[in-house]
Amino acid sequence: MNTLPLPLSGVRILTFENFGAGPFGSMYLADLGAEVIKIENRLQGGDASRGMGPYFLGENDSDYFQALNLNKRSISLNVKTPEGREAFQRLVGTADAVLNNLRGDQPDKLGLTYEALSSFNPRIVCAHLSAFGRDNERRGWPGYDYMMQAEAGYLSVTGEPGTPPARFGLSVIDFMTGVTTALALVAALFGAQRSGKGRDVDVSLFDVALHQLSYPGTWYLNQGLVTGRLPRGAHPSAVPVQLYRTADGWIFIMCMTQKFWEELMDIVDAPELAADPRFATLADRRTHRDELTPLLDAALGRDVTANWLTRMQGRLPAAPVYDMAQALDNPFVSAIGMIRTTPHPMREDFRTFANPIRLDETRLPARVASALGADTDSVLGELGYSTAELAALRARDAI
Repeated sequence: MNTLPLPLSGVRILTFENFGAGPFGSMYLADLGAEVIKIENRLQGGDASRGMGPYFLGENDSDYFQALNLNKRSISLNVKTPEGREAFQRLVGTADAVLNNLRGDQPDKLGLTYEALSSFNPRIVCAHLSAFGRDNERRGWPGYDYMMQAEAGYLSVTGEPGTPPARFGLSVIDFMTGVTTALALVAALFGAQRSGKGRDVDVSLFDVALHQLSYPGTWYLNQGLVTGRLPRGAHPSAVPVQLYRTADGWIFIMCMTQKFWEELMDIVDAPELAADPRFATLADRRTHRDELTPLLDAALGRDVTANWLTRMQGRLPAAPVYDMAQALDNPFVSAIGMIRTTPHPMREDFRTFANPIRLDETRLPARVASALGADTDSVLGELGYSTAELAALRARDAI
């Protein structure tokens, strides 16, 4: 058994969450030791991702759901009933934070704000992850990752020139917003410990999408430069940083510094390129990117990708170009422990990703998420609800 002491052990976080961003962020908190309790409504099937196919693990559970909810508990609680609302308020008194990823107009309506909950626990941190925020004309708008990528300009810098706009292959905005929210929540908890007073914390998908524009966005704001799509996934300023052809496929090379350019010239044994004044400096190579590409293709086309990678190991940043199967069947992935077996009641050999954070050089422990409402009796029992009272709450659809 893993007895690793976890830094968030003893922290209780209540969540109202669905699909990607909120669950992904709170899973980091659960992995780090927080007791994350998903508050779900059994009448609505709980978190909608429990029903997200195509692969299921029995009723109200799926591969999709487990990928975003490891290490979490679940209680069934309908806070729209008076009895459910009272139970929630009592639960807030035992908690450190409440996290939701609802539409921006919902936390006020459901009483999930610091103003609504501080009388039950003045130290409570209320984290709100929404599409557009809670204080503007779009607060009532629903929103998803792909929409944010589209409006924030991501589709204009992804893919090959001359092709239709393309999104990222993964829900990168959901994931970044989830992690950003987790960081903000932990920071607010740290502040509440010192001050004795909680607060509201807001993060939106749209804000995070804009923030991730980073240096290309800063170039536009200050220089008016509109960064577009470049062939072969090339970096907008560093050259050569892109895909190149080899004898049997592709390789991604990243010469981010002059030193790496010089290493590349030595590895491919191309003295004529090394001496060509068009490619002498980073600025020269950026100016003559299109001329350099076929020349490097020709040089790298003399051997297969695997042999080039062997020569480049430890000298030059370079990577093979894998599909999903190749990426996950890579022996290095198994060697570092990033994939593990996490037994599920419906599948003993269920495999999941390890959290990328390691403590004292040790991977964080994991268990599958609880079934819908599986922890209701134990959690509410801790609040003093008797078996008869729990039965009465069920009869009134409060739990």
